[in-house]
Amino acid sequence: MIYLLYVGYVYFNQAEMVFIANKLPNNYKFEFNQNFEEFNIPSYDGKKQNGLLFKTSNPKGLIFYLHGNAGSLDSWGNNAKIFTDLGYDIFFLDYRGFGKSEGKIENQEQVFRDLNVVYDKIASKYKNNQKIIIGYSIGTGLATYLASIKNPDKLILQAPFYNFLELSSGSVPYFPNFLKKFQFETNKYIVKVKAPIYLFHGNQDQLISYDNSFRLRKIIKATDSLFTLENQGHLGINDNSNFQEKLKEILKN
Repeated sequence: MIYLLYVGYVYFNQAEMVFIANKLPNNYKFEFNQNFEEFNIPSYDGKKQNGLLFKTSNPKGLIFYLHGNAGSLDSWGNNAKIFTDLGYDIFFLDYRGFGKSEGKIENQEQVFRDLNVVYDKIASKYKNNQKIIIGYSIGTGLATYLASIKNPDKLILQAPFYNFLELSSGSVPYFPNFLKKFQFETNKYIVKVKAPIYLFHGNQDQLISYDNSFRLRKIIKATDSLFTLENQGHLGINDNSNFQEKLKEILKN
């Protein structure tokens, strides 16, 4: 009986356990010290998905950025300058239920459908430019899925997991995989990605261990890269000077 109660609790609350949404008021006004445009893009069911596009004067291309499972654009937008300084426009999306995005995340298929709609809308503005997809933490599974079907020019993953079914077992032991609404099987998506792949992972990451990237490196193309960030934990990769140095080299090519 206790086990059944445990399984029932996890099953009905797993969306909130995976995605820790930080909601913003609908009238919230974003303020950043650089040029940006706010978008509210209707998804497949009409629910508007909120995003911010930070702009440069003559962009080399678009970076489509999928953030981690906590926070919202009011904080994630502070990372934009790192990328716009390198000549790229960058779009940050708040997932359904995050920030000013409408609706509530219920399952993996819903998340993927939202990503498809929003990516197509934003990428259509950059038909003749490079398109790069970046994911951080939980966003790496989403980014890899998207890259596997959209064929961007580059895929960059920050602190990726090998397989979310496997990773989540550490948080909800003995919960059956067939009841999990979020699988995010990065290892299955990543082998379908034709673009160059760049993995960044801190060797002191205690949330998603470095071993996840090490295992992914074994199955991706020989020409793809894994960069180990020494003494780096799970948070703050964008502020890491070694990451910024490598990012500059990647975006130059």
